[in-house]
Amino acid sequence: MQMGKRIFLFMAMNILVVLTLSVVTSVLGIQPYLTAQGLNMGALIGFCLVWGMGGAFISLLMSKTMAKWSMGVKIIDPNTMNLEEREVVNMVHRYARSAGLPKMPEVGIYESPEVNAFATGPSRSNSLVAVSTGLLRQMDKRSVEGVIGHEVAHIANGDMVTMTLLQGIVNAFVMALARIVAYAIQNALRSNDDREGGGALGGFAYMATVFVLEMVFMLLGSIVLMWFSRQREFRADAGGAKYAGKDAMVGALKSLQRVSELNYQVAEQTEAKPAFASMKISATSRGVLANLFRTHPTLEERIARLERPAGIPA
Repeated sequence: MQMGKRIFLFMAMNILVVLTLSVVTSVLGIQPYLTAQGLNMGALIGFCLVWGMGGAFISLLMSKTMAKWSMGVKIIDPNTMNLEEREVVNMVHRYARSAGLPKMPEVGIYESPEVNAFATGPSRSNSLVAVSTGLLRQMDKRSVEGVIGHEVAHIANGDMVTMTLLQGIVNAFVMALARIVAYAIQNALRSNDDREGGGALGGFAYMATVFVLEMVFMLLGSIVLMWFSRQREFRADAGGAKYAGKDAMVGALKSLQRVSELNYQVAEQTEAKPAFASMKISATSRGVLANLFRTHPTLEERIARLERPAGIPA
């Protein structure tokens, strides 16, 4: 049921993005970038910027709403009589004040056995911190403080906006480069056609070539995005240590390590290993190639970074 809801929301979100950006390109008067005279670079750049950057920022603007709907996040009333929920709200607000956020984030909780928490929102003054029931059940108070400090640090550092901007730039670059390379291939084949009677790329073949090139270039672009994401995680760990205390942040990571190792063992015994393996949190490295596409550093790396004596470079 929950998976079906997420798929529906994902499809609805993409339809909304396509419709919105179609209207924007029409209003801006962006002409077709591929004409009988050749490739119109001005139109191509405008097209790629609108679709590459626009989609990323529309997703960011709707991130809080989508998180609430897809994850079933219940926003906690700051005046709740539930002591556990009030304690979570107090932690978030305490660290938000320490971070100098202009407005307190919304605080939410969602039903899930996984040990997880996340921060989202379009700006430092419009954000959400949500924790899973699994995290609250399986972690002690100091470890929960470390996790929440980490998520507040993401907001304070502007990581959502930064990663969205970077994603938009990569999207636009990939779209433009794929179309330029496909056009160059088309011209090369046309030249061969003049000399040898071969065939140039038709409309469908051109778009198929663009699609394949976009997949290849986006794969390469993802390596850059994932590297940058891992650096932001290290920085959020440092922020969590600043707000909640170094011992709390290290304790949170070690708790995650214990829980993930235990869950992985259970997953192996119950033949549910693939499902667990898809979780963002992992206690071990999985090889050089796999690590290139990780959004988070390994827990060992994060713990080692925090425990490194002051003055020793990271």
